[in-house]
Amino acid sequence: MRVSMISAALVAALVGYGSTIALVLAAAAAVGADSGQTASWVAAVCFSKAIGAALLSTWKKIPVLLAWSTPGAALIAASTGVDIHQAVGAFIFAGLLIALTAAIRPLNRAVNAIPTGVASGMLAGVLLPFTMAVALHAANEAALVLPLIAVFVVMRLINPLMAVLAALMAGLAIAFTYGGAPPPSTDVDWTLLTFVRPEFNPAVLLGLGVPLYLVTMASQNLPGFAVLRAHGYEPPVTEALGVTGILSSFFALFGAPTINMAAITAAICLGDDVHPEKSQRWKVGLAYAAVWSMLGLFGPVIVPAILAMPPEIIAVVAGLALIPPLIGALVSAFDVPATRFAAAATFAVTASGVAAFGIGAAFWGLLAGLLVHLLDHMKLR
Repeated sequence: MRVSMISAALVAALVGYGSTIALVLAAAAAVGADSGQTASWVAAVCFSKAIGAALLSTWKKIPVLLAWSTPGAALIAASTGVDIHQAVGAFIFAGLLIALTAAIRPLNRAVNAIPTGVASGMLAGVLLPFTMAVALHAANEAALVLPLIAVFVVMRLINPLMAVLAALMAGLAIAFTYGGAPPPSTDVDWTLLTFVRPEFNPAVLLGLGVPLYLVTMASQNLPGFAVLRAHGYEPPVTEALGVTGILSSFFALFGAPTINMAAITAAICLGDDVHPEKSQRWKVGLAYAAVWSMLGLFGPVIVPAILAMPPEIIAVVAGLALIPPLIGALVSAFDVPATRFAAAATFAVTASGVAAFGIGAAFWGLLAGLLVHLLDHMKLR
């Protein structure tokens, strides 16, 4: 185990954790998780990623790094009328769908048949309100928010990967000084995992579980596999989907949403600077797993400190973290002329936030886009 492997794994894990933890906490708050359930949510997803990365890297002897779904967290945070028990039921359902995708070929083909533009339009519609909230909070709480935006913009010019992490650190500094947030308590509850009883509500399974599955597959797993291919590795698609799906379903019982292949942070750990021999780089997956295990263990200290920040700061950090995924989703949604109208329909319905029959906007946006695409396809024929 080279020092370069440990440092690469440390940077990748801290960037992944720090840049999106605010969004994960916002997702937990959106479904009404209490402080204990929120801490369990974070610890469970950290342990899930650690186990999956260590298992797949050791098994396949290639560097497999896992992540929580940033767009998935945004989807959860955008949910309305869903409680923590119903959300856990949806997480289990989404995890099972991921595992079934590895085992059932017709399901795999059905997912792949969804046009990229439509899937990306749904993702862009989910992400848009979060990024728009940055401007709203900047207008209403300029003293709290504008310094964060300034730090983000400046750091993005120096090191884009560290920009959101720097904004989070600035947010913590502002929150505990000017923001008047109470200092973290020294009386820490070290209970890591709390069982959350699942509730399988059909409307929530359709409105949250299915979109969460599709977003995880389209915006996380597929790019994650592509990153491995770009670095000369043959991705273990079936094994990765099976392992992440099963782990997601199990750790959902403790609040964790789905896990998936890492893409951007994985690229940090796949280059020649990590290890000159490609066949030895799989060991970085073990170092990565160790770092995520530590982040899970110390969650009872980290999470309360972040939750003590004013909600405007958490919302702004989450919105800044979602700007790159929004750009990617918009580019992908409108890249192919043949599916642009369907993508626009998906994007508009999803971004509207409309809900009907207890089912969220992401599902209706996807349905609208698929119907428009089908009509366009029939017209062309």
